[in-house]
Amino acid sequence: MFENLSERLSKTLKNISGRGRLTDDNIKDTLREVRMALLEADVALPVVRDFVKRVKERAVGTEVSKSLTPGQEFIKIVQAELEAVMGESNEELDLAAQPPAVILMAGLQGAGKTTSAGKLGKLLKERNKKKVLVVSADVYRPAAIKQLQTLASDIGIDFFPSSADQKPVDIVNDAVAHAKLKFYDVLIVDTAGRLHVDEEMMDEIKDVHAAANPVETLFVVDAMTGQDAANTAKAFNDTLPLTGVILTKVDGDARGGAALSVRHITGKPVKFLGVGEKTDALEPFHPDRVASRILGMGDVLSLIEDLERNVDKEQAEKLAQKFKEKKGFDLEDFLSQLKQMKNMGGMMGMLDKMPGMSQLPDNMKDQVNDKMFNQMEAIINSMTKGERERPELIKGSRKKRIAAGSGTQVQDVNRLLKQFTQMQKMMKKMQKGGMKNMMRQMKGMMPGGGMFPGR
Repeated sequence: MFENLSERLSKTLKNISGRGRLTDDNIKDTLREVRMALLEADVALPVVRDFVKRVKERAVGTEVSKSLTPGQEFIKIVQAELEAVMGESNEELDLAAQPPAVILMAGLQGAGKTTSAGKLGKLLKERNKKKVLVVSADVYRPAAIKQLQTLASDIGIDFFPSSADQKPVDIVNDAVAHAKLKFYDVLIVDTAGRLHVDEEMMDEIKDVHAAANPVETLFVVDAMTGQDAANTAKAFNDTLPLTGVILTKVDGDARGGAALSVRHITGKPVKFLGVGEKTDALEPFHPDRVASRILGMGDVLSLIEDLERNVDKEQAEKLAQKFKEKKGFDLEDFLSQLKQMKNMGGMMGMLDKMPGMSQLPDNMKDQVNDKMFNQMEAIINSMTKGERERPELIKGSRKKRIAAGSGTQVQDVNRLLKQFTQMQKMMKKMQKGGMKNMMRQMKGMMPGGGMFPGR
């Protein structure tokens, strides 16, 4: 996410961060670079103009001239303005209404409305402890209703049945009545999308909106369409009273133009980011954290939240107990660590949030991809219980059997065993309490240092 923009801005701002004095000339050069970086990231031109103007006003003013480290102060200004463009702080859903609080999902076809409706239902159920009902008023797209029903069943939230021969307004009225009767906290209404903004569609969604009377009307848009995403959101906002935006497919968008343009052009906050295909891949949008990521400073707060939510406390306690009893770290433990990493969005999802990771060379990033973790999991799953507990048993013929069972090569099995041995050594250092030794081991495990040797 935001890779291209992050790379360009990090390089540009690195040049100025060490400057003891800022002059009109070096500010001008840096701002030109910042402007180019934003335009290449497909940020809308009015947004770029306004952004550069505001940074310039603050940089040539008293803020920087009085600072002890003007270069660093300049970066702080850029970060503050990035946050301002995206909306200062996270705006939560306003669910303070007479239950059920209705959330209406709007947007073009293919933007990911149905998937987002399911993800949002799961988030509200698990994090906000809400009783959630979902309904599909999309009577045009074949299998749209079935898709939402399947999703609701997978996630464990309730689905209100509807059919293609009903009118969308009737579906919504029935769903609202049912939600009141059964005391649901939240009703999420998935509406029909079209291939483009057309009058007929707008009239229909206005009627659906009037029937549903939602507390939140969220516009779902594909981040990969760049500044077009912001323009489409504006067209919808002229017809519907939008309360916020969900940007989907953000994990496939290396530019970030949509995230930086939507707020400025529509005046509506981005409330969530869809960061993957999994049902829990929906993140609340925090402008300050995203600005930090864009500038290559990582997003440690989100990483900590991910850890708190996804780390299996019971497993962690078992491992700690094992250490206390001086029992070794085996392949079963290694597998459980891999699974927990996957729950947090995989290795790339974690790296994306760690400071300085945008500066990692591409060849190193390629070595830490999630395919490799899936392969490692497959290899361990092909081992017997005895082999996982005593990896030293795995020799020639066993390696061949494990490789065949996991659809890999013997050298892949060798690589995994080497990585496991390094992890085991690190865990021994932890057992002995040698923090310095452990940190040295960690360095060795970073790309280029042995944990992820080149293929």
